[in-house]
Amino acid sequence: MASFIDPPSMLIVVGGTFAITTVGFKLGDVIKAQSVMMKTIMFKLPEVEEEAKTMIELAQKARANGILAIQGDIEQIPNDFLKQAFGLAVDGTNPEVIETIMKSDTANMLERHASATQVFKKSAEIAPAMGLVGTLIGLVIMLGSLDDPSAIGPAMAIALLTTMYGAIMANMFFNPLATKLELNTSLELQVRKVYTASVLSVVRQENPRQLELVLNTILPPSKRISMFD
Repeated sequence: MASFIDPPSMLIVVGGTFAITTVGFKLGDVIKAQSVMMKTIMFKLPEVEEEAKTMIELAQKARANGILAIQGDIEQIPNDFLKQAFGLAVDGTNPEVIETIMKSDTANMLERHASATQVFKKSAEIAPAMGLVGTLIGLVIMLGSLDDPSAIGPAMAIALLTTMYGAIMANMFFNPLATKLELNTSLELQVRKVYTASVLSVVRQENPRQLELVLNTILPPSKRISMFD
């Protein structure tokens, strides 16, 4: 494995990709993309079907005993987006205001993820190009060192490994990351739609059966729920 590790080649590809990406995007957007990247890799999205069932249960409890009855449940909610929305509901905030806040937060999330996806896709385009740049650098060094056989090996390593690093970064890191982020964004949007519809239904004291019908229009056919049959 040591034969595949060459710090100068890594520096050319990784450093070059980062530097050129920051030319095309704001530095802040590139840095934010790194944060989104970690969440994409580490964060586990909740199952939308289970979240819908939980929302129905909370709606039933709130309708039977009042919204204050679910205050203890709200404190146990791990999702900050949902917890904040239910907190506003318990405080008696107008439903239209809650809806505006939730939709605005979701729009900001979509914008962040779209920006990060663009950064990853552009990086996937740049990395192979930097690999070719490294190859040319290695060939120039090698041709300039033909009278020194000991320098030919390191130069050839740069020439070949930079191409490999560029291909690996593009096809095994940036492109899959962009694809996963797009998928996660779609799933998170679905979950947020369930949350938004549920919170507004609870605030308006609607029948949980009606909420189930609404949620089933959001859920894919294979994940639709039936809790009142």
